Order: sequence, then structure tokens, then C-alpha cells
Amino acid sequence: MDGKAVFEQVLILFLVMLVGLYARKRDIIGEGLSKSLSALILKITMPFTIIVSFHFDFSKEMAVNSAVLFGVALGIHFLSVLLGTVLYHKYPTQKRNVLKFITIFSNCAFMGFPVLDSIYGRIGIFYASIYVMTFNIFVWTYGIMLFSEDGQKDLKKAFLNPGILSVGIGLVIFLFSIQLPRPILQILEMVGSLTSPLAMMIVGALLAEVSLKELFADFLIYYGTFIRLIVIPVISLLILNLFKLPEIIVNVSVILSAMPAAANTAIFAETYQADSLFASRIIAISTLFSLLTIPLIILFI
Repeated sequence: MDGKAVFEQVLILFLVMLVGLYARKRDIIGEGLSKSLSALILKITMPFTIIVSFHFDFSKEMAVNSAVLFGVALGIHFLSVLLGTVLYHKYPTQKRNVLKFITIFSNCAFMGFPVLDSIYGRIGIFYASIYVMTFNIFVWTYGIMLFSEDGQKDLKKAFLNPGILSVGIGLVIFLFSIQLPRPILQILEMVGSLTSPLAMMIVGALLAEVSLKELFADFLIYYGTFIRLIVIPVISLLILNLFKLPEIIVNVSVILSAMPAAANTAIFAETYQADSLFASRIIAISTLFSLLTIPLIILFI
């Protein structure tokens, strides 16, 4: 990949993130608005982006690649579960569960979509949607089991959330080569185009919540960040290179596995009485360092 082009795209996303940070510091984006915008992205703009990304004529190659990528995504998530179990067993329960969560779940939608869109365009979002479908299945089953004492699963949320429903709609459009009416397609594209800038502004607003002094106070933050940003994508790349897989499948999978800690880590931690402050800090620092590590991982692959 063109190193200069990758750096420029990540720089653009970083600058948009700074806009969000500034807006939060100036209270233009308040806490309530930040939550509302997150809901807007997850329930409306991102599903619209996903549906548009499937607006291709049916291709056997893309269908096969989608099935392969789904399997690869499952493998990466299972690998992350295994690593999280091995690496964090000696730490206090509340922090251990947060560390396991961020090791398994990357910010593959909020940050992954903008990055892949900037590199591959609609085809990148198409394949990213398959990866995120796996993420959603895991996060609403194993993710909840990590934090809830009774190990409850929420299969209904796993399969009926807007992300997976939009993938289902998109697959129907793709498999049957359905041509959407131009006005509908334009609405989907117009609203969906808000996803990348809004998502990066929300990430910036999140960073504004944590002081620099707090960020440098806990070694575990950096340990978890190193595992999330370096160990997971590098191991994934080494394993995937053992197989003769299409380049775009390997690249998309590794790039999404290289994203920082999932933005909903703190939400899950707070809901289930884990260490939500620790979760917020590790989201912030992993996001900050990812601005350096994501371009390096992309150049490495």
C-alpha cells in the first residue's frame, strides 16, 4: 500500500477527531449529545452505510470471500478469547474482565469503517460489515458473560441489533442484485456519509473526558493497549499468511483487528459494575496510540 496515502488518510481522521475533542472541551458536544450521536451512528447512519456497501451486482467471488472472511473473523475472536484468558488471569477481577473485553473487541466499526472506507471505498465497508457481524454476535454473548455474574447471554440483541439487520438487508440486495431506486440510494448514501466524521468526532469527545495525568497512572493500561494494538494484529497476520487467502480478506481482517479498544467497553463495564473508569482510560490511551500503530500495521501488511 502507498505509505503516503495511508498516512494522509489517518491524518485526516485524526484531525476530524480533534474537532470532536475541541467541541467536547468547549461543551459544544455535551455528555447527553455525545450519547445521542453514538446512538444515531449505531442505529441509523452506520446501518445505512452498510446497506449501501452491499449495492453491488452479485459476484460469486465476493460471496465466497464473504464466507471466508466470516470464518476468519470467528477465528480472530476465538484467538483473542484464548489470549485474554491466558494473559490476564492474575489480575483483579474487575480490571481482568475489562482487559479481556478490550483484547477481544476492537473498535472495528467506529474507527474501522472510516479507515477502510478511506483505503478501499465501498468494497472495504462491504467486507468490514461481515467482520462486524461476527463482532456483534460475540459482544452480545461472550461480552456480556464476561461482566455478568450469572453469565447470561442476550442472543436476541446479538441477532436483532441494527448492525446485523442491515447486513441481512444488504445480503438480500447483493445476492439478488436488487437495484434500489435512485432517490432511496441517494438518501442512504447521504445519511450514511455522516458515519465516518461523526464516529471520529465521538472518539475525540471521549478522549476529552480523560486528563493526561490519569492516562499515565496505570501500567495495565499500557499492557492492555500493547496487546490490543500490536499483539492481536501481528499474530493474526502471521497465522493468516500461512493460508493462501485473497489479499483483501487478509488486509481487512488484520486492519480491523488492529483498531483500538471498542468504544462500548466502558458502557458494558458501567452497566455490570466493573471498573468503568479504568475502561474509559484504556479506550482513550489505545485510541491515542492507534494513530501511530494503525499506519504501521497497514504498511507492514
